[in-house]
Amino acid sequence: MDLHLAGRRALVTASSRGLGRACASALVAEGARVYIASRNARAIESVGREIGATGWYAADLSVAGEPEALVNAAVDVLGGLDILVGNAGGPPPGTFQSTPLDAWEKGFELTLMSAVRLVKAALPHLKQSDQGRVVFITSISVRQPIPHIVISNAMRAGVTGLAKTLARELAVDRITVNCLAPDAILTDRLKEIARARGDDPEVAMKRDAEAAPMKRLGEAGEFGAACAFLCSRQAGYITGQTVGIDGGSLLGVH
Repeated sequence: MDLHLAGRRALVTASSRGLGRACASALVAEGARVYIASRNARAIESVGREIGATGWYAADLSVAGEPEALVNAAVDVLGGLDILVGNAGGPPPGTFQSTPLDAWEKGFELTLMSAVRLVKAALPHLKQSDQGRVVFITSISVRQPIPHIVISNAMRAGVTGLAKTLARELAVDRITVNCLAPDAILTDRLKEIARARGDDPEVAMKRDAEAAPMKRLGEAGEFGAACAFLCSRQAGYITGQTVGIDGGSLLGVH
């Protein structure tokens, strides 16, 4: 299937590894011109060269002004913007009782306010596109909270509410806004959460795979392919949705 992404101009944040990198790679593979960003300057340059990104930028999205500077840098290189894939590294794991109050403010800035600031800065450019797309990477926790990641559970639910609101508001501008909600995709984040629970990561990965309906963990490339589809012309009438990339793990009916 031709997703009609050749020449489309995309910005993908938090894309030096994991799901962000998978989305950036999938968009490049479909012919998009992709600008990527991460807090780690050396890592994002290495990934940019490896996947064939058009440009890259080191930014801390939890700092006011950085998301806006990132969007401006991307637009300067790309000449405009058609696609925004908003991703942010997960807040530190922890239970409610083990999480200090100052961690909540940091999680708010990193996860929710970075999404707000990115869209605010990107919107004038997306409105000029004939195929504007916004995709937020959230988590299956927005529908089924996950133990030991209380800040992520709360803040990603906020991003979901933002996306649903934006979808209705921006529909008249032909801009779609959707969320991708992963569960049990094999990334370093899964290992980090396992350690926070006091588990051996390798044992936890094996246990999670055995418990999954498909008896395996998801692959980052599968997640990236779903992102590319939501950014495509074929997905032009899909908006305001949270699409679970979870291998059937979600038990609720929605």
